Amino acid sequence: MSMLEFHRGRRLRMSATLREMVRETEIRPQDLIMLYFVAETDDTDFRKPIESMPGQYQLSLAQLEKQVAKAVDNGLRSLMLFGIPAHKDELASQAYDEQGIVQRAIRMIKSKWPDLVVIADTCLCEYTSHGHCGMVSKEGEVLNDPTLNLLAQTAVAQAEAGADIVAPSDMMDGRVGAIREGLDNAGYQNTPIMSYAVKYASAFYGPFREAAESAPQFGDRKTYQMDPGNALEAMREAAADVEEGADILMVKPALPYLDVLRTVRDSFDTPMAAYQVSGEYSMIKAAAQNGWIDEKAIVMESLIAIKRAGADMILTYFTEDVLETLKG
Repeated sequence: MSMLEFHRGRRLRMSATLREMVRETEIRPQDLIMLYFVAETDDTDFRKPIESMPGQYQLSLAQLEKQVAKAVDNGLRSLMLFGIPAHKDELASQAYDEQGIVQRAIRMIKSKWPDLVVIADTCLCEYTSHGHCGMVSKEGEVLNDPTLNLLAQTAVAQAEAGADIVAPSDMMDGRVGAIREGLDNAGYQNTPIMSYAVKYASAFYGPFREAAESAPQFGDRKTYQMDPGNALEAMREAAADVEEGADILMVKPALPYLDVLRTVRDSFDTPMAAYQVSGEYSMIKAAAQNGWIDEKAIVMESLIAIKRAGADMILTYFTEDVLETLKG
């Protein structure tokens, strides 16, 4: 073989500047969505560490304001809110109460930062006494159709409070259509729906259950969240949500399902989101605390992988850290 006959790929890797010039995938501030847990409490100093998610907290409204202010200074463009109410009941009444904790947080944030995109997680599990994402029968069955009206009410309450996007995460059949109809009838035709279209019954959600205080009191969520072994089912779920009016599709979790994310991306022309979930976050944090990995490098590599697989936007608990890195 002649010295001129083989490919010299290293030519484009010889300096950091050159590597940056030819880089195909980059993480930008507008790609990232931070997630916050806001708790209903009279203690304005309430800032409770989430033990299984080092660096994450349950926050009072006052502490949330401080946290968001710092993140905005570093370039935060969008966030998602999860609520931890003081009172829970079987019908998740605080989810759609106009004075519910998420609605109050939305109003506070939009009054301070009107251009910040606020996404409301539209689900009932944090607000139900039993911890499931829908109404439950006396026999313990999660009831699909009766839940749809509560989800629609929740989405309307969030939109009325000022949410820019509502994001149903419950995995009830028909919920996107019910929410779209509810929003349209209430005059919120321009409020987009970011659907957790492909949400697996994943073991990677463990730390979130502590963070949101939303663990089911009985059974599990396998009757409504997807089986991890299924990929074709993901296409049916995504297609159904698009037909019902979803504006953005989400795959959750992210890294263990990059193949699914790529397939959905190639099949639909809607914007795509991927959620780097609590278990993904906690594993990286635990390994970094033990000195086994370079946290910053692993975080950036994982986010690039998610974006390269097809995500237009990434929900990640590392958002604040990455924004500081990008700014620096």
